[in-house]
Amino acid sequence: MSSPPPVRGVLVGHGDMPFGMADAVRQITGAGEEALLPLSNRGLSPDTLTQAVQERVGDQPAILFTDMQSGSCSFVARRLTQQRPGLAVVSGVNLSLLLEFVMHRELPLEQLVPRLLSRGRAAIGCTPAELEANEHRAVAG
Repeated sequence: MSSPPPVRGVLVGHGDMPFGMADAVRQITGAGEEALLPLSNRGLSPDTLTQAVQERVGDQPAILFTDMQSGSCSFVARRLTQQRPGLAVVSGVNLSLLLEFVMHRELPLEQLVPRLLSRGRAAIGCTPAELEANEHRAVAG
């Protein structure tokens, strides 16, 4: 009996951000290119972006990582989760979250997504720390 394939990660964002973050993840972990597939929305219509995401996802479980919760990347990703089971969207990614994904992508989505959210939130901090408690802070808690 074979184990299910690891969760596929597609990093969708604006400009060169997806390529830079995917490159950093590969450099740190030594993971192959298939572990985290970058995709920029630069010059793509929503329909073309949707098709490009679908091609990268294939038919296995996947997480669509987006740079922010709004905008064309997240709109396309969320729409795809309504059309196909086995997809999740994680928005507002950071390097710690992506590293956690690559190191644990053999976990089922139900276990992996909460783990990623926890890691990503924990990676956000402020120096000096007392500014973090300020009611006007930019970091949501």
